[in-house]
Amino acid sequence: MKFSLVIPCYNEAANLPLLLNRCKEIGRLPGCEVILVDNGSSDDSAQVLRDLLHQYPGCRSLHLEKNQGYGFGILCGLNAANGETLGWTHADMQTDPQDALRGLTLFERHGPDIFVKGRRYGRPTSDVAFTIGMSCFETLLLGTPMWDINAQPTLFSRSFFQTWQDPPHDFSLDLYAYYQARRQKLNIVRFPVRFGERAFGVSHWNVNWTAKRKFIGRTVDFSFKLRKSIKS
Repeated sequence: MKFSLVIPCYNEAANLPLLLNRCKEIGRLPGCEVILVDNGSSDDSAQVLRDLLHQYPGCRSLHLEKNQGYGFGILCGLNAANGETLGWTHADMQTDPQDALRGLTLFERHGPDIFVKGRRYGRPTSDVAFTIGMSCFETLLLGTPMWDINAQPTLFSRSFFQTWQDPPHDFSLDLYAYYQARRQKLNIVRFPVRFGERAFGVSHWNVNWTAKRKFIGRTVDFSFKLRKSIKS
């Protein structure tokens, strides 16, 4: 199989019909699949997927009984994937799942030894400032350029994924994957991706400054662990 796109879904029942509609073109392509991971949702996500998935060839779901983190859901999806090129994006519709197809064309242009990531535009000024601050911190701490770390989609080869050791189970997975690509000297290829409003629901971390402080705290803690791994 050519490409597998993993989308972790936590309490995204209202977004799923829209999401599946945007994934339809990906699933129709020869050698492509979309894996929607019901990441321990407590809403009607499982029922919505049961009702709708049969209408979308090339799309399948993976149900996790308990939510063990954003990264855990993605990792379960990646381990279940069949593609030689792997990737993930978000379910909230702030970025279009079809952006992954634009990212996939970059493998045809640059070859398999690349790490592809979106570069967001159209975001509120406060969010841009937050991203710049975190990017500068990670770049200085880790000693390698780390910009717009949580941008989506993220795509890479299966062989790169198979080198990962003890990846984190939370939002630090974006940082981990990006940093591993830097350490392995993969060609980092970015492309512009419009970042819009959520169609339904609320963010699970970007809701207020209290949530952001918790996110920062977890990310900083993991970042120091990454830096320590460089020296060991």
